[in-house]
Amino acid sequence: MSLRHIDPKQRGFLIVNSHPTGSATTVTRTWEQVPPRPEGHSPVVLLLGHSAGYGLATLLTGMRQHGIRGVGVAYEAPETERRTASAGWYRTAAAARLAHEAASDFVFVNTDAFSDKGKDEVLDLVQERFGKVDYLIYSLAAPRRTDPATGTVHHSVIKPLGQPYEAPALDFSDDTPKVTTVRLEPATEQDKQATEHVMGGADWQLWVKALADRDLLADGFTTAALTYIGSELTAPIYRQGTIGAAKEHLERTGRDLNTGVLADRGRAFTVVAGAAVTQASSAIPSIALYTTFLRTVLGEGFRTTAQQAQDLWDQLTGATPLVTDDEGRIRLDGWELDPHVQDQVRELWSDPQNGLAHSTAGANWFINQIRELYGWGVEGIDYDQPAETTVAWPQP
Repeated sequence: MSLRHIDPKQRGFLIVNSHPTGSATTVTRTWEQVPPRPEGHSPVVLLLGHSAGYGLATLLTGMRQHGIRGVGVAYEAPETERRTASAGWYRTAAAARLAHEAASDFVFVNTDAFSDKGKDEVLDLVQERFGKVDYLIYSLAAPRRTDPATGTVHHSVIKPLGQPYEAPALDFSDDTPKVTTVRLEPATEQDKQATEHVMGGADWQLWVKALADRDLLADGFTTAALTYIGSELTAPIYRQGTIGAAKEHLERTGRDLNTGVLADRGRAFTVVAGAAVTQASSAIPSIALYTTFLRTVLGEGFRTTAQQAQDLWDQLTGATPLVTDDEGRIRLDGWELDPHVQDQVRELWSDPQNGLAHSTAGANWFINQIRELYGWGVEGIDYDQPAETTVAWPQP
């Protein structure tokens, strides 16, 4: 037992410690917001990146509505003398508790999913405990990746391509959010390639091939990788930047899987999700301000990751028809890119200082969402009380 009184250690969008009770509570509340469905088929799912964002939402909605069983994979930091465990560590423990209460045979592995060792560890467990896999969900996000073939460590960067990027951004380093200007120099070709190595489809393809080599693809096997397109307002730093290049690589990989290793054996999709407040997205300049304006326009119409994950599972399982675009991508972002919505966001963006003045509620919501990612600012939690920070990783 390790009861400690902890306070958030925050620098801008980065919070370097987490609150275990708050982190666990966010998982429970997401679970409770998902309507359960009658028992039915319980597909085997391998979920890469289960501990945050869309991956966590896909896990919780899958267990709650479709009775999924299988293995979740994440790479989370344990508690040390100086710091709490990561929020994803505490969220995993909470998700494991919910799985147990729901009698869902879902287990969790803490390992580097990019490594050969990690793949072997996970696939040994899959093979021994579950057999063939029905769904592989790829939702990994990381700042770096070691190429398992060469040992080269690649670091992703957030930069524009071709020309400098200058745009308004949200700054809440003080108590009051304000608009600032961010400027980034263009990426080099090496920057672009490194980002593709980390955030592209290379590892997705390795995982599918590893499953195929072990004869672990179930009949009708489906794999889906999460991606994002977003608004034209953020395109210069996102879709037209280094991250966008990586996402295009991911989408090409999906097409290659369908014509290659999965030909006549399964299907691969990239899934275009809508905007969300995640640890990954908060690091991208201008995304915070854009998301604040989007929330201001949509209010409660802003779809949560859990709502989007429900849409995804309904489409993957055939409960509702697939909604795909001309490139075969599953689209979950129609609510965000609705022209009427984008027109209103564009109006706020055209005068960001004035736009922020009209978006106080949206800015406060965004900041609260960031804090909740780490378990802070969660309603109903008494942060003056000591918290149990020593939480074991759930064992199979």
